[in-house]
Parts: sequence; C-alpha cells; structure tokens
Amino acid sequence: MKIIISNSSKEPIYEQIMNQIKSSILAGELQEGTAIPSMRKLAQDLQISVITTKRAYEELEKEGFIYSIVGKGSFVAEQNLEVIREKKLKAIEDQMSSVITNGKEIGLSLDELQQLLKILYEE
Repeated sequence: MKIIISNSSKEPIYEQIMNQIKSSILAGELQEGTAIPSMRKLAQDLQISVITTKRAYEELEKEGFIYSIVGKGSFVAEQNLEVIREKKLKAIEDQMSSVITNGKEIGLSLDELQQLLKILYEE
C-alpha cells in the first residue's frame, strides 16, 4: 500500500491518509480481509505522528472501510457492492461540488464546465 502525503495540501494529513486508503479499497486494490500497516508502522513510514494515523484509522473504522482486532491489527472490511457504488457516487458528488465552486469563482459558465468535463472524460 502506497500513501503519499502532501505538505502543501490544504487537506489535513489524516484525511489524505483516509482518502487514499478509501480509494484503494473502492478501486479493488485492497481486498476484503487484507491487513493494512499498523498505525505505528504507517506513522514511521510517513514520518508523521502516530496520533495522526490513529485518527485516520478510527475514521475509516467508523465509516466501515476497515476493522481492527486488538493484538492482530487492522484489516479491510467486507464491502457490499451497492454500498461501494453509493460511496463512489458520494465521492464524485463531493468532487464535482468543489469543481463547480472553483469554476464559479473564476467565472466559468455551465457550458464551459460541461465542455471541460466532456474533454477530460473522453481522454
């Protein structure tokens, strides 16, 4: 599992970790039951605080992406395909909302946004 942290991102580090693990799970790169690195190991690898990885793992567990077994570690939880689809749709909606906000800030029209989406989709 490869996680890349950007210090220049406005997104908190724990959210960067969460989002990358979620993406790996939703993309099928991390299968059900797969062990993920311990909080300490991940913190050491990323050279960040264990508190940060702990928060990311707790949030992932709350959202049902992972589960933890004391003394054994954290693992990818079983994912219902319909739930995965809904989660992906929610992620797309969130990203598109951000794109719309950014577009409005620079004065892009709906037609211009649709053209840009079409160009990127067809690449």
